[in-house]
Amino acid sequence: MDQHDAATAVYAGLLLVVLGGVAWAAGEPFVFPSLGPSAFLMAKARRGSSVTPRRVIGGHTVGVIGGLVTYGLVDPGVALSTSLPAFSEGTLGLAVAAALSVLLTSVGMLATNTSHPPACATTLIVALGVLPTVRAGAVIVLAVTVLVAVHELVLRSVAL
Repeated sequence: MDQHDAATAVYAGLLLVVLGGVAWAAGEPFVFPSLGPSAFLMAKARRGSSVTPRRVIGGHTVGVIGGLVTYGLVDPGVALSTSLPAFSEGTLGLAVAAALSVLLTSVGMLATNTSHPPACATTLIVALGVLPTVRAGAVIVLAVTVLVAVHELVLRSVAL
């Protein structure tokens, strides 16, 4: 691993440390799986079209919306768990919700020019019942906005 790779890894981790601190202080889910890929992309690319605030925040926002719509339409009340019964209605609902939420999110990101692949993980988090409420969706968007704000502040403060 060269110095740039090491710096990328450390920086991605530090971005999540900030959000972990906010989650700890606020008691809200400011850390969730799709933030890891977003933090890595920002740490690796640092600047450029793939990590603009519009794409990162917009993509995750589209993902939240796609997930909420899907969760409400397909299988409200069912949540992903470690035990999924074979051929059950609930498991089928989760499979349909997963496909539909990624489809809706992909269409939404392409239509709004906010393509950000980690947002497809966000939509699954919402649609599969992990964080399926409007309030949780708002926290997700706020957390992504904080992540982007910290990244932008670091870019302005340090030569990365």
